Amino acid sequence: LNFYSLQDQFDNLEKHTQWGIDVLEKYIKFVKERTEIELSYAKQLRNLSKKYQPKKNSKEEEEYRYTSTRAFLATLNEMNDYAGQHEVISENMTSLITAELTRYVQELKQERKSHFHDGRKAQQHIETCWKQLEASKRRFERDCKEADRAQQYFEKMDADINVTKADVEKARQQAQLRHQMAEDSKAEYSSTLQKFNSEQHEHYYTHIPNIFQKIQEMEERRIVRIGESMKTFAEVDRQVIPIIGKCLDEITKAAESVDHKNDSQMVIEAFKSGFEPPGDVDFEDFTQPMKRTVSESSLSNSRGDGKSEPKFGSKSKGKLWPFIKKNKLMSLLTSPHQPPPPPPASASPSAVPNGPQSPKQQKEPLSHRFNEFMTSKPKIHCFRSLKRGGAGPEDFSNLPPEQRRKKLQQKVDELNRDIQKEMDSRDALTKMKDVYIKNPQMGDAASVDHRLAELGQNIEKLRLEVQKFEGWLAEVEGRLPARSEQSRRQSGVYEAQNASGVNSCAQDRESPDGSYTEEQSQETEMKAPATDFDDEFDDEEPLPTIGTCKALYTFEGQNEGTISVAEGEMLYVIEEDKGDGWTRIRRNEDEEGYVPTSYVEVYLDKNAKGA
Repeated sequence: LNFYSLQDQFDNLEKHTQWGIDVLEKYIKFVKERTEIELSYAKQLRNLSKKYQPKKNSKEEEEYRYTSTRAFLATLNEMNDYAGQHEVISENMTSLITAELTRYVQELKQERKSHFHDGRKAQQHIETCWKQLEASKRRFERDCKEADRAQQYFEKMDADINVTKADVEKARQQAQLRHQMAEDSKAEYSSTLQKFNSEQHEHYYTHIPNIFQKIQEMEERRIVRIGESMKTFAEVDRQVIPIIGKCLDEITKAAESVDHKNDSQMVIEAFKSGFEPPGDVDFEDFTQPMKRTVSESSLSNSRGDGKSEPKFGSKSKGKLWPFIKKNKLMSLLTSPHQPPPPPPASASPSAVPNGPQSPKQQKEPLSHRFNEFMTSKPKIHCFRSLKRGGAGPEDFSNLPPEQRRKKLQQKVDELNRDIQKEMDSRDALTKMKDVYIKNPQMGDAASVDHRLAELGQNIEKLRLEVQKFEGWLAEVEGRLPARSEQSRRQSGVYEAQNASGVNSCAQDRESPDGSYTEEQSQETEMKAPATDFDDEFDDEEPLPTIGTCKALYTFEGQNEGTISVAEGEMLYVIEEDKGDGWTRIRRNEDEEGYVPTSYVEVYLDKNAKGA
């Protein structure tokens, strides 16, 4: 079968081939839109992966040490590769399908135009031949009729006796002329007819079949080409399936690497403080108010063995704030307390927002105190410097023992690495100096002496730093076992402990803002209180004053352990600011507590202990 059988359907064939080109252009548009979708999808996947990537030097980056978050990070990275494969799909479809088909369509249009132009030209030629044949036929017919009329006129004139001989001769010559013209027209018509028949045969059996064959081949090539493009469309997708499968396999592998036990252990290591839980609270017999005693395991923060709790009256010496100290396990799971309030903008503010409370409720019954302790919001005691955003002490004394040990160990390791780097640099410079000494033309050996001296000084400084931090580390590691002794002492089992137990207990001091303070010099040097009795509780020996201070602003203490002061008031300083922003002061024998350091101007005595 061929298109020659459609020689009488030239116009329909022309419309069909144009429709085929339109289909091809429609498929090109479809593939182009698919590539745009792939690019858009890949872009969205990359943006999604980037959106959830941890920011550098942020808290999120620290969270990605857990197996679950590492698996999530691996998923984000694999999604990047996954997006890259969709970009590959888009690029391959553009180069192998869209670009190739676009170029082919242009060539196809030119070829189609040429074939149909040849077809129209052949059609016009045969029509011209037909017109020439028709004209020759009409001329032959006309000449024949004219010859017949001339012959009839001659015969009429010849039969008429009244016509002269000259007229008859003239009519005879005219008839002969017309007859000759008819014969010439007949010969021309016969020649034209033969030529037309030859041209017509050539047209229908040679030219038109060749043109239709070319058009058929062109159309079949178009159909084959669009089929191959559809196959390429599928192959481009199939080529990236193995890589996409690898991405999914990596995501699965990352998910299978999640270890809940390991993550739990990391949480324990990250937040373990080394504190022991408090012991049981002893029963307090209120039927004998004059003989009431409180064990060290209660929340009264007693300072020595065999020492009674001071009364809740005016002589509590500002030590009632330990009453609201929460269980350390609870405090580690909650948010920190706010830092001391900044000094007010005006000279005499009436109140300070978010400031500590005044200790005016000291004579409430113990049951009310304990109820307040159980219902109040917990505070973190041991991450003061981290939560406030400020730099902590160099020896990390603001951290709990376990966290402090880890920080010190990290610092020692970091310093050792720095020492190794400096030593490597020194060794390299020493070798360079030896080369310069052996080959002076390569450089001056004295030029590296200054740098060698600097490296030696740096190494010495770093070694001193390592010794310092190793000393603190040894101190912490030697002190950690004493925590259990403190716990047993608090539980009431060990009522008579040595001084080391008291020292370790003193490390657990807490300032009014609920932060942890590593300071024991003031508390461990306290003497045993006098044994004289007050109304209900015993008194203890007051802390010695180390200077005076002047209140720069009015401060209304509202938290336990704080004290209210008025602007311009002069008071005694009994404990300096230990880095937590609070200073302990005394108004008289009965009133003492903490105030923000920024609210007072301190004048320390040069001869005072600890000044």
